[in-house]
Amino acid sequence: MRLAMVSAAVWLAHAAIAPAVSAQDLVITNARVIVGTGQVIERGTLVVRNGRIASVSAGTAQAAGAQTIDVGGMTVMPGFIDGHRHIIRGEASQWFKTEAADRMREFLEAGYTTLLEGGGRIPDIVELKRRVDSGQLEGPRIITSARADPGGFTTAEEARARVREIVKAGVEFIKASITPKAAPQEVALLTAVAEEARAHTINLMVHAVSPGAMVAAVKAGSTKLVHTPHNGYLKPEEARMVRDAGIENLSTIGFGVPVFGVFNKDNLPTFRDGKPWPGGILDSAGDGREAGEKAVNGRMLWDNGVTYGFGTDTNYHPRDGLAHELRALNLMFSPIDLVRLMGPNSAAFVERSREIGTLEPGKLADIVVLGGNPLEGYWHLLDARVVIKGGEVVVDKRGQR
Repeated sequence: MRLAMVSAAVWLAHAAIAPAVSAQDLVITNARVIVGTGQVIERGTLVVRNGRIASVSAGTAQAAGAQTIDVGGMTVMPGFIDGHRHIIRGEASQWFKTEAADRMREFLEAGYTTLLEGGGRIPDIVELKRRVDSGQLEGPRIITSARADPGGFTTAEEARARVREIVKAGVEFIKASITPKAAPQEVALLTAVAEEARAHTINLMVHAVSPGAMVAAVKAGSTKLVHTPHNGYLKPEEARMVRDAGIENLSTIGFGVPVFGVFNKDNLPTFRDGKPWPGGILDSAGDGREAGEKAVNGRMLWDNGVTYGFGTDTNYHPRDGLAHELRALNLMFSPIDLVRLMGPNSAAFVERSREIGTLEPGKLADIVVLGGNPLEGYWHLLDARVVIKGGEVVVDKRGQR
C-alpha cells in the first residue's frame, strides 16, 4: 500500500521474507497454473530454486538436481494469506504446550502460508513468530500486530506512548478499533495513534465496522481497514474516499453470515463465537441485516477501485473459517475475482507484494496445489493437496481421500 512512506531500510527490516532453511529445488509439472496476475497456463511447469520461483512456463521444463512433482493436471496457485486471523486461544503458555503444533499444522493443511495475526498480546505473538521463523514450530509465517485502541486511552500522550511500546517490541502492525458511532474524542485519540504510527513508519489497521466509522478512520490517518462496514450501506463517494487515500480493505464479510456446523451439529445458526445468530452478532441490529450489508458494501468497495483483500477475523478451525468466508464472498465475487482478492490484493494488505501473492519469477515459492479448478467454483479452494512454503513442501496429501 504505502511503501513510499517507508524507508528502504525499514521495509527490508520488516517486510523482507527469507526462504525457508529447508527450501528445496522443485519442478512442479503437468499443472494448471493460476499465476495471480490474470494469466492462466492450462498445462504448465513451475521451477523453484533456493526457495524462490525461477520460472513459470507452458509445457514441460527441466531443472538439474530438482525434485519433480507431477500434479497430474491439478491446479497450482499462490499460497493463501489471511490478513486478519486470531491465532492463540486461551492462556498462551498452555496453548504453546498443548495446541500450537496441531493448530499451526491445520493452517498449513488448509493452504495458508501467511497469517497477519489480529492484535494479540505482545509477548505471545512475538514468541509465536519467533518459533515459526526459527523452525521450532511448523506453520505459516506470522506477521504480528498489537492493539492501540482509542477506547483504552484518556490522553493523546497515552496513545502515542502505546505506539512507541509496540514499535519497540518489534511488532509489525498496529491494530486499533473504534466504535460504530465514534465520538469526537475517540477520533482525536485515533488521530494521535495514526500520527505516531506514521512517525515510526508502521502501518495502522483500523477495525471500523460502520460507514461512519470507516470515514472517520480514513480522515484520522488509518493506512488499512480491517472490516467491510455494516450498520448501513456505503455510498460510492465513501468507497472512492478509501480508494483515493490508497487504503486497502479486508473482506471479513462472513462476520454477519450465520455459521453452521462449527459450534454445534444440530443445524443451528451461530455467530462466529458460537452465540446464537443473529442476536449474538457484535454491535448488531438484531435481525441479521449485517450479512447483506457487508456483501453489498464489499462489492461497492471493489467496483470503486479499492484494493480489497481476504480476511476471516475468526479463531476457529482454519478450513472452516476459510470455507465460511469464501461462501459469503461467493455471493458477490466471481472465481476470477477471488483469485485476485486472495492473492495480490491480500499480499498488498500485509505489505508483502514484492514477495508473495502471485507465482512470478523471483518471488517466494508459496504455492498451494488444489485438487480441482477454483475458476469453476470457490469450493475447489477447500481442497488443498500439496502446500509449499518458501520452497519447502510442508503438506503433501496426494493419494489421500
